[in-house]
Amino acid sequence: MGKLQKHRTPRLALAAAAASALLLTSCGQSDSAPVLTWYINPDDGGQAALAQQCTEEADGAYRINTSLLPNDAPDQREQLARRLAAGDSSLDIMSLDPPFIPELADPGFLAPVPEEVAERTTEDTLEGALAGAMWDDELVAVPFWANTQLLWYRESVAEEAGINMDEPVTWDQLMDVAAEQEKYLGVQGIRAESMTVWVNALMESQEESILVDPSAGAEELETNLDSEAGRRSAEILSRIGEEGLGGPGISSMDENQSMLLFQGDDGSFMVNWPFVWPATNAAAEEGSIDSQIPEDMGWAQYPRVDPDTEAAPPLGGINLAVGAESEHPELAYQAIECVVTPENQAEYFVTNGNPPSSAAAFEDSRVEEGFPMAEAIRDSLDSSAPRPQTPFYNEISESIQGEFTPLSGVDPQTTPAQTDSYIIEVLRGERLL
Repeated sequence: MGKLQKHRTPRLALAAAAASALLLTSCGQSDSAPVLTWYINPDDGGQAALAQQCTEEADGAYRINTSLLPNDAPDQREQLARRLAAGDSSLDIMSLDPPFIPELADPGFLAPVPEEVAERTTEDTLEGALAGAMWDDELVAVPFWANTQLLWYRESVAEEAGINMDEPVTWDQLMDVAAEQEKYLGVQGIRAESMTVWVNALMESQEESILVDPSAGAEELETNLDSEAGRRSAEILSRIGEEGLGGPGISSMDENQSMLLFQGDDGSFMVNWPFVWPATNAAAEEGSIDSQIPEDMGWAQYPRVDPDTEAAPPLGGINLAVGAESEHPELAYQAIECVVTPENQAEYFVTNGNPPSSAAAFEDSRVEEGFPMAEAIRDSLDSSAPRPQTPFYNEISESIQGEFTPLSGVDPQTTPAQTDSYIIEVLRGERLL
């Protein structure tokens, strides 16, 4: 997901401040050049720095100004959707979360990606990242950075449990270890987008999808939670909730809170995005957590539901799109091509903690130095699965969030069926979210 990185290292904070200062000082340069507005999601200053860099490289052809979107991804979606529907011509470039792309592409709110731009910007894009930029078998946005979750673990806990972390592990194993050692699992149990991320990953890890046909209209759309895969997914959530395996504050546990839980004395395993690595190291350097925790921190591929079926980790990230009413679509795509070069993606990864969508960027020496788990991230991206790609994603996600929280109230026999019914009734206009 495109998310706010709340834990910054001093180096990243300085870089963000420097980038912002550069962008402000550049505003007086090339005043006659067309101005492109790039609506960015919050980060550690990386997108502002790239806007400045690409403005300089454009040599007067255009100038990029950035406009900051809200912290929360659904709020970002709402603001952009309203502006696009109103025909706002200032939406030259937009940083979009993959699940919201179909809703904006289906009614024609996004300018078509020129064929030559599509070829140049996706020639080495990782499979999972590319899937998140597609709608109706067409590329409708340009992959910028991709994101995925890994299984992070305390090596001391895994060693005591006798688990070989070089081999695939299952949710059942993790829950058993947490229960036996009286430790907590780092999961996101809050009523938020992260719950849909989790449910979708559990379903996709069983080679099933939440929707039968994501391209279907509201009247024809069929859901698939009331199935063996849906009930098995609910079993995992229910056990974690009922046995308290996610800690006492599970109902308010988001990505940052679950990281803090993992860093504590009762931490064991955690599913989370790569930002936790620099954040944990920064916290250890600052002295807010035990300095030995990063040394006790390992990583592996996302846990499996079935030991014989490969996991399908969550897919997040940001794609870049151009508004259909932009007055400078050709220049906007020129700017996007500058932003998403493998070199820039690698730089963005090491300074902002967001993984590249480009395979070539992972070969950059700076990436391995800053993220020793880079190969695991790349492997996870290759096997990741997007959330339901449908124009009705918002209604589906909010329905899942409501029905699958709190975890203690999830019933494997009834919750999946109730969620299916709720989604269909909402889409048919028979009830409100």
